[in-house]
Amino acid sequence: MKFETLMLRGLFIACLAVCGLIFGAMVTTTPASVQLATHGGVGAILLAAPTSCALPPDGVVCPQLGG
Repeated sequence: MKFETLMLRGLFIACLAVCGLIFGAMVTTTPASVQLATHGGVGAILLAAPTSCALPPDGVVCPQLGG
């Protein structure tokens, strides 16, 4: 009984440590869109924008402007 209790407490502490590390990474990481908006101008935003549509060009889902 003592061994099982020790194993469960160890598992609980390991899970808490992993959850704490994941939470810390989520809190401290800055998304790329926020970095782009704060550090780049309009030129950087236009360079980061995709040139083609990832969806099928059917005119409704992905309209083609000027094309």
